[in-house]
Amino acid sequence: MKVIGINGSPRKKWNTAQVLQKALDGAASAGADTELIHLYDVDFKGCTSCFACKLKGGKSYGKCAMKDGLTPILEKIAQADGLVLGSPVYFGRATGEMCSFLERLLFQYFVYAQPPASLFERKIRTAFIYTMNIQADLMKEINYAVHMGGNENYLGRIFGACETLCCNETLQFDDYGKYVFDYFDPEQRRQRHSVLFPENCRKAFELGRRLIDQPVS
Repeated sequence: MKVIGINGSPRKKWNTAQVLQKALDGAASAGADTELIHLYDVDFKGCTSCFACKLKGGKSYGKCAMKDGLTPILEKIAQADGLVLGSPVYFGRATGEMCSFLERLLFQYFVYAQPPASLFERKIRTAFIYTMNIQADLMKEINYAVHMGGNENYLGRIFGACETLCCNETLQFDDYGKYVFDYFDPEQRRQRHSVLFPENCRKAFELGRRLIDQPVS
């Protein structure tokens, strides 16, 4: 069994990467081999709308025809038994790197049919973990759920199942005093983070276990 984690954050050791690693640790505790991939290390572009993956009888039907640093990663995912994505939230959305990755990952399997269908040959569990500095109630107020729900919907359609974990009130800096920042009280945030972040890591670990323990029916 293999579970792949995709880090859509430019930071390799900060909030998103830490929570993702906890999810992979959970999958490993259930017997899976795991791998964490940092998107910002990969040289790739988003979908170019070449439609080679949609060409009837084409050699790339159902498979992205672009050849770059993402190609071997997409091939690994095609053989994986679970997939967990992670991204900080920038202006209400996943990072640009993550959005470009999703274009390449999902569109190759998406079939223009009624109802829409998937060319992915198996069903696997997937998950999306988001980290952000705002509170849970504010996240709902400014409607982050629209973007997150769209990602969950498409991942579920293509692969068979998806769940979302939101990690709120994370820390952005080691030293808030070095930056122009009056959005909230840094000391209060550190106190909240000391409570919330360990709990989110626990939730991520359990999520990782579910990727293996609860296969899609």
